[in-house]
Amino acid sequence: MNVINDLTDLHRPLKNPVLTIGNFDGVHRGHLALFNKVKERAQAIHGHSVVMTFDPHPIKVMKPGNGPRLITPTRQKLELMAREGIDLILCVPFTREFAAISAESFVRDILVNRLGIKEMVVGYDYSFGNKREGNIELLRKMGETLGFSIHVVDPVLINEKLVSSTSIRNLVKEGNLSDTKELLGRDYQVTGTVAKGANRGGKLLGFPTANLQLLDELIPRRGVYAVTVRIGRTTYFGVTNIGYNPTFGNDALSIETHVLDFSGDLLGQTIKINFLYRLRDEKTFGSVEELSDQIALDIQHAKGLFGIGNTARQIG
Repeated sequence: MNVINDLTDLHRPLKNPVLTIGNFDGVHRGHLALFNKVKERAQAIHGHSVVMTFDPHPIKVMKPGNGPRLITPTRQKLELMAREGIDLILCVPFTREFAAISAESFVRDILVNRLGIKEMVVGYDYSFGNKREGNIELLRKMGETLGFSIHVVDPVLINEKLVSSTSIRNLVKEGNLSDTKELLGRDYQVTGTVAKGANRGGKLLGFPTANLQLLDELIPRRGVYAVTVRIGRTTYFGVTNIGYNPTFGNDALSIETHVLDFSGDLLGQTIKINFLYRLRDEKTFGSVEELSDQIALDIQHAKGLFGIGNTARQIG
């Protein structure tokens, strides 16, 4: 992964750089349209494809406590970008000082004088700079003077739905996995470290679970889900419950996953969970036995969706 976290670390001039800029939370299919255009133009002028993004999300700096729950934390965002074959990713630290740079200074001093951009690819609603004073019209005017061109990518619609980070965020919170996948271009994923739980799964219910301490911010709506679980280099099928375990009168939200056909110790390990299907809402049961019976039904339901019958297996 070719990532630079500080513009001062850019010691060598880039070759005919074609650049796009954004937060790119979610790295969704709208963002991929921008990346594809960048790569297309870079190839056409024998240059480098470059993406500039920011860490942390600007709203978290400018309005602390009011920022959106991120679809993709920075580490995952950079991984997803790297998979797209971008030559260079600039992950710029976002501070109040950086935010105070005027739009014209940003273009002239950073994009032109430091990066040497030849072309720039932006979305249809792109704005930038102090108080978002910069826009596409300003870029075009400055490009004519400073020697770079602008390409504007139209909004991406899928089944008449606008692909945007906001719409995806809302779909995840609703537990709408199918529409989330359509707009993202992949299953929604969370990552976390397995922590010690209440130890009820295996001993009391007969189904051991991994209690996840999330590294992500955004989780699907409470309920039970059929998932895949990435442990090291191996992927397993599983069933995840997101909720408050009302049968036991819990107050704290938990994310617990029963991994099919797995018997090792996961405590302290970092695992990734991909949400494939929503099975049901969270329920309160009259007894531990009723809950255990329902979990067995959930597992059978998940196996049917996975197409694996009564025998779980590793995916790869």
